[in-house]
Amino acid sequence: MAIHQLKPTPEQYSYVFGGAKPLLSVKPGDIVEVSTEDCYGGRVDSPDDLPSEVVPFSELNPVSGPIEVEGAEVGDILAVHFVSIVPARPYAISSTFPHFGALTPTHETSMLANPLEERVWFYDIDLEAWTATFRARNSDYELSLPLDPMHGTVGVAPASGEVRLVVTPSTHGGNMDTPEVRAGTTLYLPVNVPGAMLSLGDGHARQGEGEVCGTGLESAMNSVIAVDVVKGGALSWPRLEDDEFIMSTGSVRPLEDAYRISQTDLIGWTSELTGLDTLDAYQLVSQLGLAPAANVCDPNYTMLAKLPKWSLKSAEAYGGVHRRLRAAAEDYSVR
Repeated sequence: MAIHQLKPTPEQYSYVFGGAKPLLSVKPGDIVEVSTEDCYGGRVDSPDDLPSEVVPFSELNPVSGPIEVEGAEVGDILAVHFVSIVPARPYAISSTFPHFGALTPTHETSMLANPLEERVWFYDIDLEAWTATFRARNSDYELSLPLDPMHGTVGVAPASGEVRLVVTPSTHGGNMDTPEVRAGTTLYLPVNVPGAMLSLGDGHARQGEGEVCGTGLESAMNSVIAVDVVKGGALSWPRLEDDEFIMSTGSVRPLEDAYRISQTDLIGWTSELTGLDTLDAYQLVSQLGLAPAANVCDPNYTMLAKLPKWSLKSAEAYGGVHRRLRAAAEDYSVR
């Protein structure tokens, strides 16, 4: 197991998936210590800085990478295990945008209503207490929130030479904005080009399901990931696994189709793991499944479908790669 570091300079950040040369090359089983910038590119320094005035739209949501994984071939699965995700600054930032978010008129959801005010909130982060402090802008209301760091944007190069903006989630991963991408989770992504070309960013110190206002507690992050390759078994959509659940995703509009994609994929995965036929798996998922919204604000919406792993009995996904990466993470943590 080799340990690598990736600390991009500002000019090395990427704003697309696909079409970029790798910043780092690693082998399956390696660990990468990677730093990522917040979605504003570090340019919002105070609550008086409006993102629309200080951050060009084309430079929102920078990602670190690509990371080439040697031996990853088209049709394989890239497994990315999140060992740790820690805020890199003593603050996080959230904001509303006039034409972005679930509850404001947008260019795709036109309404005879005024756009939302652009407003910025700074949250003080206390790593020892593991909290972020919410302070209302128009009253003296304060509240300590528990940290739950995650990466909103993780993905690989799309297929067929396509280049996709980081803001749009799809079959390659991307800006899915699910809180499930936290430490202890393994994310499975389809390998569409040799080396997979993994990139990540958009750290959130925490985020509610749906990312309703369009931003979480946006934070630069110091993260550690472990990577591996599952040969064959090409994925249609990204999947996740932690110690308690297997999870499928779907990213598209409208939201009900994202829901259907995630549920259909989970039913197929459950059938593969248990040997149940499709209707029996459908019944099991219908009674035990959970369906949290990941984001309802990006160009594509993302839904998750979750099934508790105890229902799978002794079956393990992809030969137990999550368990093996979990062990590697523990070895790294005590080194």
